[in-house]
Amino acid sequence: MFFLLLSVCFSVAVSVLLKLARRRQWALAQMVAVNYPVAAALTWLVARPSWANADGFWASWWLFALLGLLLPLVFVVMGRAVQAAGIVRADAAQRVALVIPLLAAFLWFGERLSPWSVAGIVLVFAALACLLQRDGAAEEGGGRHAALWLVGVWLGYGVIDVLLKRLSLATAGTFPALLLLVFVLAALLSFAFLWARRTRWSRAPVAGGALLGVLNFGNIFCYLQAHAALKENPSVVFAGMNVGVIVLGALVGAGLFRERLRPVNVAGVVLALIAVGCLAYARFAAA
Repeated sequence: MFFLLLSVCFSVAVSVLLKLARRRQWALAQMVAVNYPVAAALTWLVARPSWANADGFWASWWLFALLGLLLPLVFVVMGRAVQAAGIVRADAAQRVALVIPLLAAFLWFGERLSPWSVAGIVLVFAALACLLQRDGAAEEGGGRHAALWLVGVWLGYGVIDVLLKRLSLATAGTFPALLLLVFVLAALLSFAFLWARRTRWSRAPVAGGALLGVLNFGNIFCYLQAHAALKENPSVVFAGMNVGVIVLGALVGAGLFRERLRPVNVAGVVLALIAVGCLAYARFAAA
């Protein structure tokens, strides 16, 4: 349970850092680029990836390429969502993205959905509809596009989850090894993009990016450790992580940053929590 709590804290801390970066006008693209080599180095040093099944990696090069491209792009979208719509709504949108792999399994692979899964999916879309309702006075610069950023977060993280699961099945490799390769590729693409734009680097976003890399790695590593420690109860980790991030994000966003939420937005957060509960129960019942 300790690792699960740490993972929740790391995840919300990422959103807090992105929020602070906006206030200090740090270059988000630079932060995201620096984050990946730091996360890759920590994955190599701490997670100790195994290369036992590395031969299968080459056959799935296109999945690595897609993830290497999408990870930094979606990270930037998450940053924009936090800045425009706030931590509460951005974290909730990220967490209800868990429904996209379910829909992919149903639509593409013919997997059956239980009544609890269907209820969870319906509630996710209801939650999104509530979260996307904006309050122009409550949103910071770019607030007019807050709904688009939130949809981007939801779609982006959902697609990344689908690709990661597809890659894990295709390569039969350990997750840390996959993660390390994706981090390295994301770093190369991010730096190539900034180099092509002749970016002028600044110390503050570089330092912020290094911290972002530590938080990013800490979130993923602790989540994997939580699954290892509670391997008999994966539904507890699934529900605890998603509910924990939504609740802590709401407390930090509303309490620390005084984010204003309309009643319909609050309803969206509540619906997101209920949706996670339904999906967690569906996983538990299927186990």
